[in-house]
Amino acid sequence: MNQFELINKKGLTPIEITLQIDENGMTTARKLYEFLELAKGQFSRWCNSNILTNSFADENKDYIGFDINVEGNDTKDYKLTADFAKKLAMASKSEKGEQARNYFIKVENKLKDLTKPHCIEDVLIESLQEMKAMKEQFAKHDKEITSVKDRVESIREVVALDTTSWREDTSNILKKIGHSLGGGQIYSQVRAESYELLEKRMGVSLATRLTNKRRRMADEGICKSKRDKLSYVDIIAEDKKLIEGYMAIVKEMAIRYGAA
Repeated sequence: MNQFELINKKGLTPIEITLQIDENGMTTARKLYEFLELAKGQFSRWCNSNILTNSFADENKDYIGFDINVEGNDTKDYKLTADFAKKLAMASKSEKGEQARNYFIKVENKLKDLTKPHCIEDVLIESLQEMKAMKEQFAKHDKEITSVKDRVESIREVVALDTTSWREDTSNILKKIGHSLGGGQIYSQVRAESYELLEKRMGVSLATRLTNKRRRMADEGICKSKRDKLSYVDIIAEDKKLIEGYMAIVKEMAIRYGAA
């Protein structure tokens, strides 16, 4: 036997017997309809206008539909919360409605009383639970603040890109993008993408320029090891327009991949 039944097990009134409030303080639409002595044969219509199409009632919150069998026929009934049943009773504007309203107010008060802590242990448990919830909320906020700070710092780095330190800055941003995508070989793919985008936008071939540069160095007698160290970045560094174009592309990639 649950706590709510213990409260009502003695001295049941006619309204308590008729409405048969369950352990959650709920009755059914059919029981309420019968108690209010509303028109016979109009139950379905009453449910439709007062429950189903009631703009102030939400299914699974104020009422829950379920199937029943009445005289061999399958039909619908609805579990009603004490608060919603009280409102429906008031809408009937009858003596029975007033009786039901007063009863449901008592039901709500009893349910509220059951949820209150009644000893020091309960009070302490409730306080600890509230403190835990607050701590978790604060931790969540701290995490969000840290995330925002990191985001702001990344944006600052992207905005601060200039032609004096562009090599180091673009490299750092591309590394961040690679890290955000999983790290490892992803970084090489990200850098390759930046070169491809630059070639398409500026209409150049970095590979051709790099080959030509190495040939000129060979003609000048520069050793092979030094020629092999040349990269696309060195080619970009020789052309001011390529530098500006490359910086713009890296900024766009940072935004697109969420690294800014």
